[in-house]
Amino acid sequence: MPKIKRSTVASTLSLTPLIDVVFLLLIFFLVTSEFEDEERRLNIVLPTATSAVPMTSQPKEVVVDIDQQGDLYLNGQQSNLQELEKWLSIAVANNPTNQSVVIRADRATAFQPVVSVMDICNRTGIRDYTVTTQDGPDG
Repeated sequence: MPKIKRSTVASTLSLTPLIDVVFLLLIFFLVTSEFEDEERRLNIVLPTATSAVPMTSQPKEVVVDIDQQGDLYLNGQQSNLQELEKWLSIAVANNPTNQSVVIRADRATAFQPVVSVMDICNRTGIRDYTVTTQDGPDG
């Protein structure tokens, strides 16, 4: 009777890492299923509110336009620095982390109104503000 040779691949294949991985997955699923049961042990009826509103509203980009004379326009309406600061304070209260401002200034305007708007953004806590430009003939 001829002797049957085992394959060299089968003799070098180790099942230990596979068993370790399966054991770790089993432990993981057991632990997570315990946490889910923990949440359901108490029979709690959650309260309801008829006038509930989300704590933060959807962030909306605020556009501040500055014309040649240095006049401010907040979302298309003529404004001044005090109104802008009040409006941005409210916007930051609604969206403390992701409120953004776009500053669009006419190229012929003085630099001071732009700096004043940037200063108001810093005072109200807005860190995401940009001054828009238009690509020139070279760019």
